[in-house]
Amino acid sequence: MSDDPTIAVSDASERERYEIRVDGELAGFATYKARPRQIAFEHTEIDAGFEGQGLAGKLIAFALDDARERGLAVLPFCPFVKAYVQRHREYADLVPEDRRAEFEL
Repeated sequence: MSDDPTIAVSDASERERYEIRVDGELAGFATYKARPRQIAFEHTEIDAGFEGQGLAGKLIAFALDDARERGLAVLPFCPFVKAYVQRHREYADLVPEDRRAEFEL
């Protein structure tokens, strides 16, 4: 039996946010505004008790992968999401080409 926590990420669309849970407990979220063919990330937050575990990165990778699957353009207004895309250039193509300079991509 493993002592590793169970990590689950989901889109809580009724609250306009992606959520990450550790062993069923809400550990953090990333809020967004959805529009047709577009998603704008506004804020990412990890509960202090869960910081330093790489959860924010897992949360944002899931959210960006979901946006790609759904064919959505991404506007990373949230500083964490913006920095994540800057560090993980494989997601830069999700940001519309004419908006990339705005996000320093």
